[in-house]
Amino acid sequence: MAVCDIAFVGAGSVVFTRELLFDILSMPELRTASLRLYDIDAERLQTAELMARRVAEQVGAAPEVSVHTELDSALDGVDFVINAVAVGGHEATRIDFDVPAAFGLRQTIGDTLGIGGIFRALRTFPVLDQIATTMTRVCPDAWLLNYTNPMSMNLSYLAARHPSVNALGLCHSVFWTVSDMNNLLGLPYESTVYEAAGVNHQAWLLTWEHQGKDVYPLLDAAIDADENLRRRVRVDMYRRVGRYPTETSEHSSEYLPWYLKSDAEIARLRIPVGAYLEISADNLAEYQRTREELLAGAALVPPDATEYAPQVIHAMTTDTPRQIHATVANHGLLPQLQTGLGVEVPTLIDGSGAHPKAMGSVLPRMGAALNRSFLNVVDLVTAAAVEGDAALVRQAAYVDPNAAASLTLPVIDEMVSAMITAHSQRLPAWLR
Repeated sequence: MAVCDIAFVGAGSVVFTRELLFDILSMPELRTASLRLYDIDAERLQTAELMARRVAEQVGAAPEVSVHTELDSALDGVDFVINAVAVGGHEATRIDFDVPAAFGLRQTIGDTLGIGGIFRALRTFPVLDQIATTMTRVCPDAWLLNYTNPMSMNLSYLAARHPSVNALGLCHSVFWTVSDMNNLLGLPYESTVYEAAGVNHQAWLLTWEHQGKDVYPLLDAAIDADENLRRRVRVDMYRRVGRYPTETSEHSSEYLPWYLKSDAEIARLRIPVGAYLEISADNLAEYQRTREELLAGAALVPPDATEYAPQVIHAMTTDTPRQIHATVANHGLLPQLQTGLGVEVPTLIDGSGAHPKAMGSVLPRMGAALNRSFLNVVDLVTAAAVEGDAALVRQAAYVDPNAAASLTLPVIDEMVSAMITAHSQRLPAWLR
């Protein structure tokens, strides 16, 4: 009998699904879990099923695997819903970059804030509505584990529209920041203790200790000794804010007003403008390679790190306490930031659920100010969708740090109109 029922919404995000499957089915207590795969793309759904069965065979697991083209049947009675949808796929990503670029706006990743993040949210919210409404009807006690960006906007919207749904936003950026920086400094990750807080993709590494000693002095020495380290946005921000940001320089650059508007800063800090276009194209190629490997009967390569969703599922199912960093609605967790919006904090997971940590006023003052600026955009986009008010979409673009620093208001108006036209049928009717 299955230990728990897990639905994968957007199972056709095959590379990501592969990593989750390896992690879940490698845990002894989850080897007989029920895996329900849902996607609107028939070929990708078939590929996901092949992958689930191949991974199970490789790790010696015996899950119950089923495929679904109807959301109701996929979610009926499940314990966990993993959301990894990408509405519009690579084509929509190209629009998110190409249209703003025509108006002179530079972006790097375009999935979290900025014009790209705003419109990714607006085309994702209707899917979140469908998932949350279905969960309320057929699995009201289930946990929605969201990986889809823009994380803060998506969790803010869920909190506003569907407050009864149990939802966590999961992202490995804090883990990878500590892991990568430990590698840089020659410190083992396993003996490191840390906590971060802020917003997803712009949180701050507040405490960072190895064997009881503060790691920050070692980082300072490494930065002082290496000019290449100093030529990175996140290092530039760390030296000004006082705590290290928990997302890459590519991401960080477009949440701020100072960098992408300047050719000199792009060169000084080696910022890869348009980076996500190549990443998105690579993801398409990786999907095709993975499908060909599956059809040829080849073994799949396991991931090199455990994802958060399997840890959450394992902790809740077995009552094994575990702390992760997750995005949740801010209700008394970070009093320096806006109430009700999606913030990222340490979160204890156990058999009784998820328990976000109330951090108090721990954020560095400048870090909190930048987070509030970030959340101003999140607030306006969330309100636009909840109220069906297109004027608030424009206002979100006006206050976006990168757009505001790079473009005039009339140009932002033209750009938003062009984005609405370009995305058209992917957007809700009130905005079209």
